[in-house]
Amino acid sequence: QLQLVESGGGLVQPGGSLRLSCAASGFTSDNYAIGWFRQAPGKEREGVSCISSSGGSTFYADSVKGRFTISRDNAKNTVYLQMNSLKPEDTAAYYCAAQPRCGSSLVLGSWGQGTQVTVSS
Repeated sequence: QLQLVESGGGLVQPGGSLRLSCAASGFTSDNYAIGWFRQAPGKEREGVSCISSSGGSTFYADSVKGRFTISRDNAKNTVYLQMNSLKPEDTAAYYCAAQPRCGSSLVLGSWGQGTQVTVSS
C-alpha cells in the first residue's frame, strides 16, 4: 500500500521556523515526485512545493519562495519541508502526496491526516 505520513507541525511565532517530514512506505518514493500541499479553513487545497523523483528539481509557490526549502533523503524514504520566516498566512493543515511529476493534477494514493501548522504570536 502506498502510504505517506506527515509530521512536524506545531505552533510557532511569526518569523519562526518549522521542519515538516513526509515518510513514505509501500513503494519506492524516489520513483515519484513528492508534493507538499496545504489547506486553511474555508480555502481550497493549494500546492506549496514539490521535488522531482530524482531530487534534481524543486518548485515552490510564489507565496513561499525564498522561505521554504524542500528536500528528500532516499535512504530514509522521507521528504522534508523546511519552513523559515513563517507568516500567519502560512497557517494551515499541511499534506504530502506522491505525484507522477511536479505540477501534475494527479495524486497517487489517498490523502493522509496531515499535520497542522499554526503561526501566531
